[in-house]
Amino acid sequence: MTGSIMTPYPRFGGEDARPCSYAEARVAVLPVPYEGTVSYGRGTAGGPRAILTASAQLEMYDEELDWCIDEAGLFTLPPVAVCEGEAPEAIMRRIHGCALKPLVDGKLLAVLGGAHSISYGVFTALQATRESPFSLLQIDAHADLRPSYQGTAHSHACIMARAHELGLPFVQVGIRSLSAQERDFLRDTGLEANVFWARQILRAEDDGWMEEVVSRLEGDVYITVDIDGLDPGIVPATGTPEPGGLDWYTTLGLLRRVAERRRVIGFDLTELAPIAGLHAPDYTAARLVYKLMGYALRGE
Repeated sequence: MTGSIMTPYPRFGGEDARPCSYAEARVAVLPVPYEGTVSYGRGTAGGPRAILTASAQLEMYDEELDWCIDEAGLFTLPPVAVCEGEAPEAIMRRIHGCALKPLVDGKLLAVLGGAHSISYGVFTALQATRESPFSLLQIDAHADLRPSYQGTAHSHACIMARAHELGLPFVQVGIRSLSAQERDFLRDTGLEANVFWARQILRAEDDGWMEEVVSRLEGDVYITVDIDGLDPGIVPATGTPEPGGLDWYTTLGLLRRVAERRRVIGFDLTELAPIAGLHAPDYTAARLVYKLMGYALRGE
C-alpha cells in the first residue's frame, strides 16, 4: 500500500472550515491517490494530499457567492487504498465501492485525483445509485477517447471512451490535443458536435458558447475536470501540459452557468502533479474545488 495512505490526510478547509460530522455534511470529499496508468510526467498520486493541504489556506468566505461555503458542511473521507502493482480494474472496483455510500446518502461527492482514469469508478457508482439519467461535462486538454493505451483500457487517455461504453452522454470543453483515431471516432459517432475546442473558445467574441454547452448537457450533470484543461501558465503542475488552455475566469464562468441551469450531482478534479516548492498550482486546484462546491450547492 502506498506510503501516502499511511499518513493521515488533512481535511478539506483545515482548521478554518466549520467542524462537521459525516451525518450533517452536505459535501463528501473523497481522495483517490492513484497514478498507476499515467503515461508522461508522474506525481498525480500526490495530488489529493496537495489539494487538501492547500485548502487550509483558503478563505471560507467566497466573495462571488457572498457565502461561507463551509456552512453547508464538508467532510473528508479516508483516501481510497491504493496498492503498488495492483490491476487498474481492481482499483476501479474499490473506487466504485468507496463512492457508493456518500452517493446513497445523498452527499455531493467531490473526488480528488489522481489520474483521470479514477473517474470510471465514480461513473459506475453513479449509475448504480441513480434512477434518472445524467450526463458528463468534461473540462480537459485531451479528448481521452482512445480505446486503450499502453496496454490498458483504464489509462487516463481512455476515460471518455469508457464513459461512451457506459452509455453516458458527454460534452467536452477545452480540447486541444487528440489522435487521428480519436478525431475519426468523434466524426463517425457524431460526437464532434459536443466538442468545444479551446482555440474556438479563446477566439469567441462573447459567451454564447457557454449557453450551447449547457443546451447539450442532458439531465443532471457530473463534472469531470482534468486540471490540464486550464492553461499551463496557470497550472503547470500536471503530467501532460498542453499550451493554449482555458483561463481562470472563463472556467469559472462556464461552471457557474452549468450549475445554475443544471443540477450538479458531483464532480472530480484530476491530474494535479505537485511540484516541490511551487504552491500556486496546489492552491489553484483547491480554490477550483471550493468554487465547484459553492456553485453546485447554490444551484440546487
